[in-house]
Amino acid sequence: MTYPHTGDRIFLRGLTAECIIGFIEWERRVKQTVVVDLELPVDCRRASGSDDVADTVDYKKVAKRVLAYIEASEFKLVETLAHRLALLLLEEFGLEWVRISLNKPGAIRNSRDVGVVIERNRADLTAAAAARI
Repeated sequence: MTYPHTGDRIFLRGLTAECIIGFIEWERRVKQTVVVDLELPVDCRRASGSDDVADTVDYKKVAKRVLAYIEASEFKLVETLAHRLALLLLEEFGLEWVRISLNKPGAIRNSRDVGVVIERNRADLTAAAAARI
């Protein structure tokens, strides 16, 4: 389902998962924690009118899919994980865009966390599909 641009958003903050992430040898052997924040477009007017989850983005389904994907992943870079996760969400949930903040708590000494914030849209999904051909 696609949603018109209304400026409305659903957000999920602080989703925590364990995965293999990093390029240093020890990081390839030990699961580490990553924390994800998401923003997704939605038309809250339609959902509020019907009061039906079918008229919105089911954030429980999104959260379950995000956690399953991350926990099965083994990327070297947080950039790669965030980008691939964004493409997955665009495709599977029919979103027009997605904003993802993904971080590794404690990855840098004297820092609370380090990570990336990315935005992807349908054009990025199309470009990725074309690159696979």
